[in-house]
Amino acid sequence: MPPPADIVKVAIEWPGAFPKLMEIDQKKPLSAIIKEVCEGWSLGSHENFALQIADSTNFYITEKNRNDIKNGSILRLTTSPYQTAVQLHERIQSSSMDAKLEALKDLANASRDITFAQEFINLDGISLLTQMVESGTEVCWVCLCLCVSPCSFGDLLSFTLTAFVELMDHGIVSWDTFSVAFIKKIAGYVNKSAMDIAVLQRSLAILESMVLNSQDLYHKVAQEITIGQLIPHLQGTDQDIQTYTIAVINALFLKAPEEKRQDMAHILAQKQLRSIILSNVIRSPTPINDEMAHQLYVLQVLTFNLLEDRMMTKMDPQDQAQRDIIFELRRIAFDVECEPNNGGSTEKRKSMYTRDYKKLGFINHVNPAVDFTQIPPGMLALDNMLYLARHHQDAYIRIVLENSSREDKHECPFGRSSIELTKMLCEILKVGELPSENCHDFHPMFFTHDRSFEEFFCICIQLLNKTWKEMRATSEDFNKVMQVVREQIMRALTLKPNSLDQFKSRLQNLSYTEILKIRQSERMNQEDFQSRPILELREKIQPEIMELIKQQRLNRLCEGTCFRKISSRRRQDKFWYCRLSPNHKVLHYGDLEESPQGEVPHDSLQDKLPVADIKAVITGKDCPHMKEKGALKQNKEVLELAFSVLYESDEYLNFIAPDKHEVSQQLLLTFYFGDFFFFFFFLSFFVPYCLF
Repeated sequence: MPPPADIVKVAIEWPGAFPKLMEIDQKKPLSAIIKEVCEGWSLGSHENFALQIADSTNFYITEKNRNDIKNGSILRLTTSPYQTAVQLHERIQSSSMDAKLEALKDLANASRDITFAQEFINLDGISLLTQMVESGTEVCWVCLCLCVSPCSFGDLLSFTLTAFVELMDHGIVSWDTFSVAFIKKIAGYVNKSAMDIAVLQRSLAILESMVLNSQDLYHKVAQEITIGQLIPHLQGTDQDIQTYTIAVINALFLKAPEEKRQDMAHILAQKQLRSIILSNVIRSPTPINDEMAHQLYVLQVLTFNLLEDRMMTKMDPQDQAQRDIIFELRRIAFDVECEPNNGGSTEKRKSMYTRDYKKLGFINHVNPAVDFTQIPPGMLALDNMLYLARHHQDAYIRIVLENSSREDKHECPFGRSSIELTKMLCEILKVGELPSENCHDFHPMFFTHDRSFEEFFCICIQLLNKTWKEMRATSEDFNKVMQVVREQIMRALTLKPNSLDQFKSRLQNLSYTEILKIRQSERMNQEDFQSRPILELREKIQPEIMELIKQQRLNRLCEGTCFRKISSRRRQDKFWYCRLSPNHKVLHYGDLEESPQGEVPHDSLQDKLPVADIKAVITGKDCPHMKEKGALKQNKEVLELAFSVLYESDEYLNFIAPDKHEVSQQLLLTFYFGDFFFFFFFLSFFVPYCLF
């Protein structure tokens, strides 16, 4: 007869004793079970003991996670979280450097457990660690006096900062509580030319979290750290250090007041940040990992967002300085100078201007300034046109003169095209939107030029003119041409060209004729599946196919998926895994040390959630993790990727999908468990849609 469902058979270890095999009744209070275990080894004061999972995590068993205990689990009897916290609190204050080092190493490891972290924080442990960091110079002097090697001091500081970061990562303590002295000390570690790699890495992570989680700390950190002091860290070969450095730059960029962002961009240009990243990161022999790709994407987005002000600025038709730009466009195109302002030539001059503005392709031939009152793209379009005229003068003159010599119905209006193209490019690059927390979509070509957006425009306006001719378009076809050009640009960007020249070359291979072939091929494939015989066959075999799809999706759920962990600080090397049990009744999930190379066994996942306990699924802005005040969590894209599983009145399992493409196909699964039906919503990144 099988044992009752509430009885779990486990092995329990105790140092210096043989492990015990025992049955745990999950209906009993955890304190009663611990008391029984202690009595078996004749240990008194059972309240000073606790049970841990005997694996690399060493997480404590609590009433909340005790259901994770499975048959065959190995547990460890150990001191309670409170007693451990008290002991470590005392040990890290030892006068012996060796003892202090071992204590800090144990603290860094134990701090990953939130149960322990809460107890240590309650003992004012965070304040103790910050005091130790602030007195780092004194500790260093003691180390020197005791002939302790600099390496040991580096380890001492490294474990101190690691413990601090792990404790803060639980979100129990506010970042606003730290002193200027602590900030100065952390900034000092970053500013030093020769610093222990582990200390530098954790110091950068702390600075990033400070900036992202507190506007007040942003100002204090910005006073201590300069871009010039961060640049040398990008010129090394350690990609983790490079990643953390770019993350700090991004954080400073993101939290800077609007009026200071342009100044910061100017400093970044002066320090040649772009070329340093291109040489030492993008073109480095070391492959770019996901976290670095994310930070490069964030930097790309923040850089393009500097264009938002011009994009949303209307032209003032009465502003002479702005009107002079239009005059310069005319002068460069037609090699004319402004005629002197005398009364006898007023009408003639107006007629000449009107004629030339028509050739330039403006909608308003009399006062083209009116064309730039549309936002977006506002003045950004005029900036692009002027850049083309000044820096690619031959191409500019060719485009204007080519079209001015065509018949009226076939001319490609340069002015109107430039305005609409600028607007399109802003949409493609999402100018003005906050970066997504999960996106890695950076384009290397945008790091190859200081004026990458303007160069991007110059290539695309020439493409537009070429496509216009290939389509033999007239003014009535303007929107059709723009649709084709968008498709050409998007397809070329998908190939991730390494340079602007490579992007230009890819566009050459995507002529209008080639786009038609691609469309025709896609249409034929679609039509093949819409023919009557196919539709009849599909209807006939649909029940069988739907059952197959259901099984495939269930199998995929059972395989599980690794997710990046979203926290108040960086996501570097933080993962968790979720999978469905083979009997389809339980979701197993838990934290991982690193991204898995294959399927993660159920036994290694610490937590589980019975599907029958699931109450609801929440999406978007209603998700608990989207209501938190995070620097990158309140933008539209991330909201569209978020969903949460509610399984108790106030308990949630929170997810964020990798990207929009995968989240767009939202699926519905029906699980049947005995007499209980539950409609469970999952996203296609967890349950891929497969017909065959």
